[in-house]
Amino acid sequence: MSSSRKTSLVAGALYLLTFVSIPTLALYRPVAETNFITGAGPDAPIIIGGILEIIVALAGIGTAVALFPVIKRQNEGLALGVVAARVFEAAAMFAGVVCLLALVTLRQAGGGAGSLATGQALVSMHNWFFMAQNLMPAANALMLGTLMYKSRLVPRALPIMGFIGAPLLIVSTFATILGVNDQISAWSGLSALPVAAWEFSLGAWLAFKGFKPSPITAEMDSARGAGRGASA
Repeated sequence: MSSSRKTSLVAGALYLLTFVSIPTLALYRPVAETNFITGAGPDAPIIIGGILEIIVALAGIGTAVALFPVIKRQNEGLALGVVAARVFEAAAMFAGVVCLLALVTLRQAGGGAGSLATGQALVSMHNWFFMAQNLMPAANALMLGTLMYKSRLVPRALPIMGFIGAPLLIVSTFATILGVNDQISAWSGLSALPVAAWEFSLGAWLAFKGFKPSPITAEMDSARGAGRGASA
């Protein structure tokens, strides 16, 4: 297996792994109830959702790190931007998870009615961190999409989905921030679909097809072959 194929396989697998967080919307549903902290329901769904988000955050960083040696050959500045966007997105996810796990801890400690205000504050903080999680995939779609489009490492139809979806997701996110749109709504879901389709399609293509032949992949594979020859 060539160096470029190994890279695409790892990056694609990590991209697909980021979709394990899809159930979190259902798992976090009890948190939206104002009396969650005083209720008697199970805490396991919140904890499971937090674990899934941690996995996704680490996988997201992994996608950028895996792709960096390839995409930096097209434009190193944009490639660094992709890594930075993924790290920032992961940081927002970690912060949001901490808020919800702190809420669970407070509930298990028997905070009672006196902790309602604190609980609502923790949920609000998680929701605001979720806004950052919406903006970063849009920024990533624009930067990584540009690199993939120009380098032709994947079919151009894939980054075009990202180019279409990024503005929609940005507009939807700011509409939510301004109170025009609800965080969980049909418009929010529809606006996120093109970017989600871009990331899933990219992951599937990289995992099962690999990079399309290009000067970048030829340079990577020849450099590896030269390194093997020198070591021999």
